[in-house]
Order: sequence, then structure tokens, then C-alpha cells
Amino acid sequence: MKFKTFNFHPSVAAGVAAAGYETPTPIQARAIPQVINGRDVMGLAQTGTGKTAAFVLPILNRLVGSKYGCVRALIIAPTRELAEQIHQAIETLGRKTRIRSVTVYGGVGINPQIQKLKHADIVVACPGRLLDHIGRHSIDLSQLEVLVIDEADQMFDMGFIPDIRRILKHLPVKRQTLLFSATMPPEIRHLAGDILRDPATVQVGITAPADTVSHALYPVAPHLKTALLLKLLGKTNTKSVLVFTRTKHRAKSLEKKLVSAGYRSASLQGNLSQTRRQAAMDGFRDGTFQILMATDIAARGIDVNQISHVINYDIPSTPEAYIHRIGRTGRATRSGEAFTLVTGEDKDTVRAINRIIGSEIKERILSTFDYGSPAPNRKGRSPWTGKPQRKLSGVKKSRNKTTSLSKVFI
Repeated sequence: MKFKTFNFHPSVAAGVAAAGYETPTPIQARAIPQVINGRDVMGLAQTGTGKTAAFVLPILNRLVGSKYGCVRALIIAPTRELAEQIHQAIETLGRKTRIRSVTVYGGVGINPQIQKLKHADIVVACPGRLLDHIGRHSIDLSQLEVLVIDEADQMFDMGFIPDIRRILKHLPVKRQTLLFSATMPPEIRHLAGDILRDPATVQVGITAPADTVSHALYPVAPHLKTALLLKLLGKTNTKSVLVFTRTKHRAKSLEKKLVSAGYRSASLQGNLSQTRRQAAMDGFRDGTFQILMATDIAARGIDVNQISHVINYDIPSTPEAYIHRIGRTGRATRSGEAFTLVTGEDKDTVRAINRIIGSEIKERILSTFDYGSPAPNRKGRSPWTGKPQRKLSGVKKSRNKTTSLSKVFI
């Protein structure tokens, strides 16, 4: 099958040709005809499968040639990076049309957005700032024809589903709705059931990592994670490394420690301004930064093919999140490695990941690393978790003892 099979409007077809697109990916081949025919669609596909073009192209085809200057398509994305990525796809594929796309997200001035919204045909928005515009009456959605909710499972993880439901109240009931998600937890199925009418379900791939990625677990006590990370980086032939943490604070803290250790590092987390986020992303893409620390939320929209290693400093909260994370390496037939630092509290999550992988991930021990190093005993805090200790009356304190590696993980 070739793109010409879809019989796009000449202006859209010209954009496809200019972008160098020839053969559609499986998600494009299955979704585009359904969207063109006006069906609601529930698309199940991983990042990197070409799903953005699967909804952008038929939307461009629908809008081209008539009724310019009012918002007829709304695409909701969970992060600024993904919103920009979708916007760039619209700009590239729609370059031969007169269709205007505008991005709407927080962290930047709202007034320029208000001006651009007056002439927008497609709006790519993050939920919070979109609700802000709705509250200000600076966006008119009365002419909306198509709604796209992208990365719906990440919307749920970030707590955006209530915002999505508030946004839906301001949209025309008569519209085409497209929902895309890499996984389908119950909450997303409920949302899909509420907003999709007789949808066509389009599913490609399986919820499993690429076979170009090798996996390893590194059991370690919590207080030794950073030391082990530095040891791994020093002993591994890494080119471009993405390190995942659970919190924004930890991403920033790790960045400082790695910079102090001599690594070209940056962090990508929600407290950064859009300018600094973009600088971190651009620097990671062009090799200025070898290592990028990121949270799950901030990492959505990262599309860098040359990542050699993904390191889970903190284990992800779900097996699906693990698949998302390590999907950043081993792309385009390149090989990649995924390292996960695990503590005794991570046993259940490790079992769940093993089930979704279909095999047991091997544990590795670095022979040159001192796993017995005791934690700093800060006054009144646990040497293992760093949390304040409760004082127990009538109980005599025992000396701190180094916990063996087997006790930490088993």
C-alpha cells in the first residue's frame, strides 16, 4: 500500500510527498481510512508507530479548502513536548495547505496564544492551559468538528481525566472523536465508552518491548543508588543515556551530582520554563548533553533515535510504564540496553514486569562496587530511607548494621 491509495486532496498529498512519506505504517494503514470515513476511532499503539500522522493527515484532508480561520479540530496532549511534536507534524504535512495550527500550553505567555487563536484552524493543547482559555472565552470551540485525545493513558497517570471531562462539556456533541492510547487501563476504557460512538478499534503491535533491547536488574540498597549509577556510567560504553526518576526533585538533584562528577548532563522536569525544557531537549538531541534525567511525565514527547541506554534510577510504578520508558532505546533496528536499579520494596513490580516481558530479567552485580557501605546516619532519620524515625518508648536503640545485598532484595 502507498499513501496515494488514500486519495488525499492534492494539497495534502503534496505535503506527504514533500515529507518523504511513501508507505504507511500499520497504524496509518488501518486508522486513516476509518477517520476519513468519519468513524470515531479507538487506537491502541505504542509511541514511535506513526500514530500522529494517522490522525493528522485525515484531519488536514477534512479541513483543507473551506472555512478557514475558526477552530475545527482540537488535539489534546498530556505534555508540552508532545504538543509541539504534533504541531510540527501538522506544519510539515500541511505545508501546502492554508491550515493554521496553534499550540496552547502553560509555562509561556498567554497573550500571544490569545492572538493566534483568533485565526487558528487546529489547536494542539495541554488540558490546564486549554481550560484557562475556555474560562477567559479566548477560544471559540462552537465550530469544532474533530476531537483527538492523544496518549490517553498518560493523561490518566497525570491526573488529567477530570480536566478532560470538564473540557468535553464545552464541545459540540456532534463531532468525530479519536482516542489514542498505548495501554487501556479500566479508567480509559470508561472514558472511551462515554465519549466514543460506535468506534472502530485499531490496534497494532503488542504491549511488549522491542527485541532489540536487552534488560538487566541491579539490586541495591536505596542509599547506594546514586553511587551505583555513577559506577555503571563509568563502566558502560554509553553514548546517549536517558535516566528516569520518580520525582522532579530527584531528577534535578541527580543532574547536579552527575555534572559534579564530570558528565554532560541535564534534567527535564516540570519546574523548568519552556525555554529551558527546549534547551535540554535540543542539547540531548545534538549531543551537547550525554545524559538526560527525566520523570515519566516530562519524558513524553522525547523522540531521540540514538539513545543507547535507558536507566531506571527509580523503578516505574506499572509494567506498562516500564514498556514506555525502555521504548526510548533500541529504536529503528538499533540495539539498546535497559538497566533498572531495584530495592527490596520493588519485588512485586519486578514480578509484574517479568510477566509482561514474558521472561525473567537477570540480576547483575558489579564486583567492584561496595554494596556494604553504610548509610549516613542523619540525626533522627532512618539510615535506609532517610525518613524521620519514630521514637519508641521503652525500646533500646540497636546499633546500625549493614544489611547484606540478599536481605535488601530478597
